Amino acid sequence: MPNIIINGPAGRIEAAYSHSKVLNAPLAVIFSPNPLQGGTMNNKVTYTLFQAFVERGFSVVRYNSRGVGKSQGVFDKGEGELTDAAAILDWIQTLNPKASGLWTAGFSFGSWISMQLLMRRPEIKGFVSVGLPATEYDFTFLAPCPQSGLILKGSRDNIVLKEDVDVVVERLNAQKGIVIDYRTIEGANHFFTDHCDHVKSNVHDHLNGAGAGLRVLSEERVLLSA
Repeated sequence: MPNIIINGPAGRIEAAYSHSKVLNAPLAVIFSPNPLQGGTMNNKVTYTLFQAFVERGFSVVRYNSRGVGKSQGVFDKGEGELTDAAAILDWIQTLNPKASGLWTAGFSFGSWISMQLLMRRPEIKGFVSVGLPATEYDFTFLAPCPQSGLILKGSRDNIVLKEDVDVVVERLNAQKGIVIDYRTIEGANHFFTDHCDHVKSNVHDHLNGAGAGLRVLSEERVLLSA
């Protein structure tokens, strides 16, 4: 799949896009981890999330943060990255004006950006957050959280403390109408080394429960609404 260039607030944004063959397919935007720590759109977890949504018939985009690969600009501690995220969302919506739904998904720093975008864009109907960096970043801005979603954590994650994620999940689940599907992948570290298949299976399982997208089963496709 050839990379594409999207115009962003700081210049060019390098991205990869998969267009669904399904008419008016739902959309998904995938956010990569911290660029200062080597995070790119080709990170294994980021790519796994991308592939999971592609398999369900979504039109999906993932992209390099500013300053990474061919993306222009420099790291902006989250503020500029959020404006880039909004630009990517605008781009995929303009390309797919009749899309049947919209989800976001992110890994680590990417999940922090994803959740901030969730607060600003009411058209987002669900989220997947992997390795939620609750130890490093403040998530009190989720007040109230507008949508339910999935949070995945590795049982051997020594970067993000379980108790910090627990606090976020408990606060969100206390909100009326919000249900956080909080799952731990046994044996996985923060980077889900050798556990990306478990990340994908949990994402599919959650999306099955949410009735989101298409699921490819053997040779048959089962159509669900997003």
